Amino acid sequence: MIAGWKFFMILIMKIEIQKYKLNFRFEAGTSRGVMKSKDTYFLKLYHHDNPGVYGIGECGPLTGLSPDLEGNLDNAIVQCISTISDTEDIVTKNVTEIVPKEFPALQFAVETAILDLHQGGNRHLFSNDFSNSISGISINGLVWMGEKALMLQRIEKKINEGFKCIKIKIGAIQINEELELLKFIRRRYSKDQITIRLDANGAFNIENALRILDQLAKFDIHSIEQPIMAGNWDAMEKICSQSPIPIALDEELIGIYDKKTKIHLLEKINPAYIILKPTLLGGLQKCKEWIELAEERSIGWWITSALESNIGLNAIAQFTANFPVKLPQGLGTGQLFHNNISSPLIIDKGYLKYDTNMSWDLSIPG
Repeated sequence: MIAGWKFFMILIMKIEIQKYKLNFRFEAGTSRGVMKSKDTYFLKLYHHDNPGVYGIGECGPLTGLSPDLEGNLDNAIVQCISTISDTEDIVTKNVTEIVPKEFPALQFAVETAILDLHQGGNRHLFSNDFSNSISGISINGLVWMGEKALMLQRIEKKINEGFKCIKIKIGAIQINEELELLKFIRRRYSKDQITIRLDANGAFNIENALRILDQLAKFDIHSIEQPIMAGNWDAMEKICSQSPIPIALDEELIGIYDKKTKIHLLEKINPAYIILKPTLLGGLQKCKEWIELAEERSIGWWITSALESNIGLNAIAQFTANFPVKLPQGLGTGQLFHNNISSPLIIDKGYLKYDTNMSWDLSIPG
């Protein structure tokens, strides 16, 4: 070797992206409408000379919520492929160097694919009690909107399955019918037996929100997510200060990228909780920043999946398990699709668990 020369191994990266339609087992209703299916993208990242070892991430934007769909996502994907392909190893790169901030779902996909590859490409992104099958994560049982009788059936089913925390989406049927649903639960179970969370998805208007919250509060509600539409900070501040039910911000966090604005939002509105969805907020590290800012201000939080397949859910759950979580998390959406990706993720009596005796089946149909 000539003195002074140094030799480096250049690891050339390759990326493949495949679109996939997830089909719901039922019509999933919210105050924004009914979903029967949703499109998602799987991002496969590997070194050119070792395609058998790869990281996989999921970009699953939600219509009406994800900033990704407000821009040209297809063009952003093409640019992402161009940036990653035939370049040096990107494992140590910041995801914002690869994907613009306006595409948080794509950022989440790239971030988790890189992390998966860096950890050996076996869907074991973090080593903790959850990913090592030592303990599960307590989760809420999600009850989607529908006719009153159907929602009653779904509530009973979740309770019979062992869930101690039930989250009910409200705002699409008459308020009197929703009050009847809550009365049904409280006639049978106290707040110490069953925790009730509500999610309005911005269904109330500014003028009637506090009146409705007073009606709902009679049933010992743990919290309610996003009672009014996002963007009305003054009104939300008033609601948070006067509501008899603790308020959790959800959609309010979407599209806020810089730390200064995040601090301003939290300090002005001062919610009881914030809800963190990596697909909508730009990935795991962005959620970690929200958590740190919230805890500094004594604001509670929990993490929720956003209708990802088991690929995205797995990454979110393993990330969540890195924290000493005390509240039930919103990680129960893996059972929604009849063509989900087969994985070691299971739900058992209100807990999401990772069964290391089970394997992944990543033979995704074209």
